[in-house]
Formats: sequence, C-alpha cells, structure tokens
Amino acid sequence: MQPAATIQVRRARPDDAAALRAILRDTFESTWRPNITAAAADAFLREDRPAAYVTERGLEFWVAEVEGAVVGLVHWQNDFVHALHVRASHARRGLGARLMDRAEAEIAGAGFAAALLETDTFNQRSQAFYAARGYQEARRYPETEWGSGLTTLLLVKSLG
Repeated sequence: MQPAATIQVRRARPDDAAALRAILRDTFESTWRPNITAAAADAFLREDRPAAYVTERGLEFWVAEVEGAVVGLVHWQNDFVHALHVRASHARRGLGARLMDRAEAEIAGAGFAAALLETDTFNQRSQAFYAARGYQEARRYPETEWGSGLTTLLLVKSLG
C-alpha cells in the first residue's frame, strides 16, 4: 500500500501562474464546456478567461500542492468564495475540502458570520459537496457570466 500523498495548502506564488491557468482550463473542459452553449465556450477560449483571471487575481489565490504540483485553487474576497477548482485527475481526494477549510477559516477570522458562493443547477457534484459542508440555497437567478441560459444558485453557510 502506498502512503498518502502530502497535501500542502499555501498562498499562490508568481511561478504558479501556468499551473493555475491549466487548472482553470481543465475544470472548464470537464465541468463547464459540456453544459454551456458553443458560443459561450468559444468566447471563453477566445478571451482566454483563465489567463485574464490569473493575471488579475492569481496572487490572491490559495493553492493545493501535491508532490510539488499545484493541482487546486480557491479564491475568495471578503465573505464570497469566487472560485474553487481541482484538476479532474485529483478530484475526490480531499483537496477541495482542504481548500474550503482554509477559505472558511480566513473568512470567519476576518469577522464575517457567513460564507457565500455560487454554483449552477446543472452542477450536482458541487451542490452535493457544498451541502455536505453545511451550505444552503439562498436564491436562484439566471446565470449571466456565460450567457448560457443556465440558473445560478447562491449558497450560504453560517460560520458561527
């Protein structure tokens, strides 16, 4: 039996940029692309949204590193978790939970009573993950980022 890989959760560094872009592209391909319109997918790729996001906000991310490779990320501002992504090859190994543990601890430590985030109705896996962590649906509204016609869920978790 092989020993479990060591997971390190740390702040992102400038030299993580390529890995962060790759994670965002990987989760786009595995999660989003099958569920959005071809036009929305083309816009995502044409605009290279992963590169823009990493350039603008990447040093705010916390990352999960396994055996020297960055394979997951979380990004939050104030009480809102903007992104949680784990490479498909590393899914279901506890990385998302470790990243969310960090985000929720930091959000609570900053004095916020609750953490908020969004997911979409098609994403049953993320809904189950967040429900198991105590998140509850607060609202539903039309998704606007992708122009997909999908429905977004606002989820909230009390941190008190």
